[in-house]
Amino acid sequence: KVNELQHEFGYAIDEVFIDGNAELITLYGEQVPVIHIDGQPHDFFRVDEIRFRKALT
Repeated sequence: KVNELQHEFGYAIDEVFIDGNAELITLYGEQVPVIHIDGQPHDFFRVDEIRFRKALT
């Protein structure tokens, strides 16, 4: 869903793989994927489209 909405809202997607990064594994462990908006955690596991849209407007 994030990729579909990217065309509508024009944001950049940066994929960060946590494998081998002890700090990120400690922070997020089993919560991946994690979505950040403006550097802040927004959603874990799945995207709530309504909440995601509100955060982008």
